[in-house]
Amino acid sequence: MKNRAHYARRGAPVKTPEDHKAKSGNIAEFARKLPFLSCLDDEEIIILRHVITERQFVKDQVILREEDTPNYLYFIYSGKVKIIQSGAGGKEKVIAIHQQGDYFGEMAILDGRTEPASVVALENTRIGLLSGDVFNKHFMGNNKILREIINLLCSRLRDAWSMVKVMSFADAEHRVRAVLKYMGERFGVPDPRGTVIRFRLTHGDIAGFASLSRETVTRILSRLEKADEIEARPRRDILLKPAFIKK
Repeated sequence: MKNRAHYARRGAPVKTPEDHKAKSGNIAEFARKLPFLSCLDDEEIIILRHVITERQFVKDQVILREEDTPNYLYFIYSGKVKIIQSGAGGKEKVIAIHQQGDYFGEMAILDGRTEPASVVALENTRIGLLSGDVFNKHFMGNNKILREIINLLCSRLRDAWSMVKVMSFADAEHRVRAVLKYMGERFGVPDPRGTVIRFRLTHGDIAGFASLSRETVTRILSRLEKADEIEARPRRDILLKPAFIKK
């Protein structure tokens, strides 16, 4: 019999005593907030309650590995994950960050091919898993869901274009600025002093996005702080000030 670690590497949910079926009320509440599921009728929500499972992942835990062929759609109930690819010498390249309400794994569900990137928890994260077999049986025929998947794929393509734009800059500072601008647009919260990126964005995370060394990113961020364009806040929030936004 194959051991538990084997299945964990393949992207399947390994059931442990603390794993359990997601509570019905939580599923219904989550479904109504997520465009992908908000179009479901009451009968489909009941089905969802019985077929979706829940797992907890701790910070830095691998949820899904590149080149796995998962048979699950993953919904982020809480927390954040980063999508990464490994380059030469094992250097990590950050492709995107997803947060509560997002989902991933749709490409393998649709075409049955391997994942193009790995998914790692950026913080303690709660995930709902829906098997591909169940999705195809109960939800694939729902035109509203299919439209939402198309919208998601378009959003993923825009994210990819944003990363291409970052990499098009030869100058390191332009790359860092492009990453911060992307993060501000994607995760920023309006603040009387500008825009706050409200999650733990480390210098290493920025370096992964910009394909720069951590030391280079640290120097550039220090320079931007001295120019009063940004402010590193407690808990590693970053405030983008008007002077940064105008450039």
